[in-house]
Amino acid sequence: MIGLISATAAGAAARDRLAAAWPDRTRVYEGPVGDAVRTAFAQCEQLVCFLATGAVVRLVAPLLSGKTEDPGVVCVDEGGRFAVSLLGGHAGGANELAREVGDLLGAEPVVTTATDAVDLAGLDTLGLPVEGDVAGVSRALLDGEAVALRAEVAWPLPPLPVAEEGSYTIRLTDRLVAAAERQAVLRPPTLVVGVGASKGAPVEEVLGLVEDALRDAGLSVASVAELATVDAKAEEAGIVEAARRLGVPLVTYSAEELAGVDVPNPSDAPLAAVGTPSVAEAAALVGGGELLVPKRKSAASPAMATCAVVRRPGRGRLAVVGLGPGARDLLTPRAKAELRRASVLVGLDQYVDQIRDLLRPGTRILESGLGAEEERARTAVEEARTGQAVALIGSGDAGVYAMASPALAEASDDIDVVGVPGVTAALAAGAILGAPLGHDHVSISLSDLHTPWEVIERRVRAAAEADIVVTFYNPRSRGRDWQLPKALGILAEHRAPRTPVGVVRNASRPDESSRLTTLGALDPATVDMMTVVTVGNTATRDIAGRMVTPRGYRWQSAQEGSE
Repeated sequence: MIGLISATAAGAAARDRLAAAWPDRTRVYEGPVGDAVRTAFAQCEQLVCFLATGAVVRLVAPLLSGKTEDPGVVCVDEGGRFAVSLLGGHAGGANELAREVGDLLGAEPVVTTATDAVDLAGLDTLGLPVEGDVAGVSRALLDGEAVALRAEVAWPLPPLPVAEEGSYTIRLTDRLVAAAERQAVLRPPTLVVGVGASKGAPVEEVLGLVEDALRDAGLSVASVAELATVDAKAEEAGIVEAARRLGVPLVTYSAEELAGVDVPNPSDAPLAAVGTPSVAEAAALVGGGELLVPKRKSAASPAMATCAVVRRPGRGRLAVVGLGPGARDLLTPRAKAELRRASVLVGLDQYVDQIRDLLRPGTRILESGLGAEEERARTAVEEARTGQAVALIGSGDAGVYAMASPALAEASDDIDVVGVPGVTAALAAGAILGAPLGHDHVSISLSDLHTPWEVIERRVRAAAEADIVVTFYNPRSRGRDWQLPKALGILAEHRAPRTPVGVVRNASRPDESSRLTTLGALDPATVDMMTVVTVGNTATRDIAGRMVTPRGYRWQSAQEGSE
């Protein structure tokens, strides 16, 4: 919960805007400011104070207990100009909260945390348990000193400016090891613990068994991702409470699913009790992985719990990112976040240049020229299969005449794939022209490099006969100068010469140009590969210089009736 505190009418107005926007996330604290801050500090995970930073410093100073315990605190000035991350930038989430508040209120977020200031991923912001010399290693990264990454398991980390060798080390491991001098240890959640238990098994027995099994195998409890068991034990109190104390989810599977998993130590007892010859081993192995601890019974007599431990390596992550039509303000926040998250970026060289400044230090860039789409797709998938966090970029929307199709054709179910939508050229052009896509519309590429012209022509003819608004991509190039006239001729068989046609070149870019003409007047020689051509349907009109297609055909009927 986010506590909201204000002292003046101006602060209260901004406070109320936040409360209205985030009704389920916020709570307003009224009354004397000192009392409100003290109460909210004790009750909330985060605070937004519409007060001077000095006042908030004096109020919270006596309440501070520690970096990992204190809530994140953001201050917003009376004029709503700045949202200052004052306390708990990383641990308390104040840095991200300052950005969110800034977006909502139109304020400038002020973040002074060192790693954020130079756009490095802080070791305590990776979502992984971290221990050891975190401050020393972080300072070395900030100072540009050589920091080595020792990854003992695959995990899709964000970009870090690491080297092959260095006097400081980041160790990525699920082993039960102590951090050495000048070393930070990251604990990826690679371990799945399968658990079986008799009815009424006490939590102490279940939890003790799990902890002993991990310790004896030299594995860190901080790397446990989940407890897994059979559906019939989904509400077994000892298992449920053990998962809660470990701070991990409890995942359950049907007996039928578990019975289909090949295990080294099947048993008749669970088969008779819950319908599968294995619970602990099978539940741990459902998603694949390496069995590190075979089925093990608790030490109690009689033993009421069993467990097994599997290492399930981190899956690589491929984000297919649409960059939009070119303008920076049409690049979505989600796309920016994925670019910052990726440790490997794959893309066309000219698209990489558009967003190079958004990448974090340490991002590995794999760029190539025109015509290498399939190669880029294969490269991105191969990098993801090594456990990397990869971003594959394309213009517009990555799923529209862009990189998503070849990438997903290469990808199998051994990596995670995330699609990030972008503003397409058709949408950008449509917004410039007016509202040409107000009714049914279709996009057709006139490039016959990958599609036979016979297929393209059949699609153009179908759109013409169906009276659908058509946006032509790749309409004309030096080597392809006859396709656009041919397509326009097909449309002209079904639409009047006065049908509005919008022509937009380099939509949203600095040298953008647009014009509204007609089907009969358009000169194809004025069109090139950087142009999008939108041809209206029989209802589309030129209204005050804007291309408008009504949402229905009643307008057209009324127009025809008045002619």
